[in-house]
Amino acid sequence: MVERRPYLTVLTHLTLILGAGLIALPVWIAFAASTHEASDFLSGLMPLLPGDKLVENYWKVLAHGESSAGAPPIGLMLFNSTVMALSIAVGKIAISLLSAFAIVYFRFPLKMAAFWIIFLTLMLPVEVRILPTYEVVAGLGLLNTYAGLSIPLIASATATFLFRQVFLTIPDELTEAARIDGAGPMKFFRDILIPLSRTNIAALFVILFIYGWNQYLWPLLVTTDASHYTAVMGIQRMVAVPDSEPLWHLIMATAILAMLPPVVVILLMQRLFVQGLIEQEK
Repeated sequence: MVERRPYLTVLTHLTLILGAGLIALPVWIAFAASTHEASDFLSGLMPLLPGDKLVENYWKVLAHGESSAGAPPIGLMLFNSTVMALSIAVGKIAISLLSAFAIVYFRFPLKMAAFWIIFLTLMLPVEVRILPTYEVVAGLGLLNTYAGLSIPLIASATATFLFRQVFLTIPDELTEAARIDGAGPMKFFRDILIPLSRTNIAALFVILFIYGWNQYLWPLLVTTDASHYTAVMGIQRMVAVPDSEPLWHLIMATAILAMLPPVVVILLMQRLFVQGLIEQEK
């Protein structure tokens, strides 16, 4: 029998409310700051209440950008970030699914050696291999292109390892039944393995999309044309304006708009993720 203690329930809810408030406070400060004019920040303090410049500030960053910092309109930067994040997320998942499928269901020489080589690349982050990667991208003429932004970041040892573990949990009887029914390797992969892995795919997509969206160092190296700036690059350039004070009202408006696409992805994929958890798939 579970003992009900009302004061513990109240304490739990107060803790949750306090935690949610601490998380939401920076977002609220950024939103409030984005509705003021530049002169309101001369005191060095961020206003906590909204101002009357909401439409004007957001329209300026959406339509014109910040010319003094060399930042294009935020709409273009959001598009670039979305293309980059989607390419990285979809590419990582597709390559990892195929890699794990080959490692688990095919026999070839040095199969486990190939898997461990892939796994050991976890110890080589982008920062370690960034110079040779940049040289390859530059040699292929991929600077200032969407391919140059996304392709070098597509391979993922973590996702390959995760899908390998998922495929190992699938009963051998299911594989034998598919073979008896005449299903070829790709039909088995498409009609059985992918549906059984949709929970993992949904969770990985959210994580990888945010990973691609938050990239800063790699886009900074391969992008010199303002038409290919990402949202994170645009915010940094607006903050580091030479010979003048940052226009914090426009920076905060850009930050709020840059936060919206990842939030939308999380909300949409969360429903699929929960649906995959409650269904008896395996």
